[in-house]
Amino acid sequence: MTAFPGDTPPPRRRVWSGVERTLAAFGLSGRALVIAAPAIWLTVFFLVPLAVVFGISLTVKQFGRPPFTPLLTNQDGTVQLTLHLNNYLYLFTDALYYKAYLSSITIALISTAITLLIGYPMAYAVARAPDRWRNILLMLIILPFWTSFLLRVYALSGFMRGNGVINQFLGLFGIPPLVMMQTDFAVYVGIVYTYLPFMILPLYANLVKLDGTLLEASADLGARPWRTFLSITLPLSMPGVMAGCMLVFIPAIGEFVIPELLGGPGTLMIGRVLWDEFFANSNWPRASAVAMAMLVVVVVPIMLLRRAEDAIQDKEGAH
Repeated sequence: MTAFPGDTPPPRRRVWSGVERTLAAFGLSGRALVIAAPAIWLTVFFLVPLAVVFGISLTVKQFGRPPFTPLLTNQDGTVQLTLHLNNYLYLFTDALYYKAYLSSITIALISTAITLLIGYPMAYAVARAPDRWRNILLMLIILPFWTSFLLRVYALSGFMRGNGVINQFLGLFGIPPLVMMQTDFAVYVGIVYTYLPFMILPLYANLVKLDGTLLEASADLGARPWRTFLSITLPLSMPGVMAGCMLVFIPAIGEFVIPELLGGPGTLMIGRVLWDEFFANSNWPRASAVAMAMLVVVVVPIMLLRRAEDAIQDKEGAH
């Protein structure tokens, strides 16, 4: 229906106009109001705890409550700020932390690579499946999330222990039992199994939007399937690859439950070191310093991956 000058606007439009005028009176816009909710959430549940942990990392361990010295002291009306860098300096002098960080990065990188090699074909198969099967396959991928994370890790230990399902099956053919538990192999299996959906879902979201006419044109021009994959499918799916790798690498580098339940004494990861500092040694300042250093270790790969993803998107836009 066409609106003419002098017509009364509908009630919904009048209410929306009143809301816009009210927001404008406070210097706000609808866009700012939408962004405000996640911004407040991020500030309260991430930045504030991060500031608290950073503050604790600049203190010294003491016996009492809290188990660290205060940052601010008031004596005779004089407020004094005392910062200690000993915890951060200790990270650079103790070989334990070097080994823990390097081992965590290595295990996270290898696990991410294995997850990518397994998840990419699965995501491609789901994206190319008929519509009537696609939702069923996606549900099967998401199905593990319906079970507790801890319960899934315990189930893996039941499969891989000495008298577990795998060794019992191998025993039927006279094959001696394999040692899988308390090894790095079990940790890799646990991380790949647990975080595989985080790799498949962003890859699927990217591959399902791939224009099929590009693949048909490549085949019409005589390109082999592998040539088509390397020159068309893989470059166009790189944003999904980057997103999936970030979603797997970031939580894997700080993983604690999987190496604790499946790994052995030689499986050293920074999550276990962090737990020991907090609860075994009751050294909150040093544990906070380890957490802050781990955050830096995680943020740097994110920035590099983000820059690579932006470069890929800029290259695609240029073409």
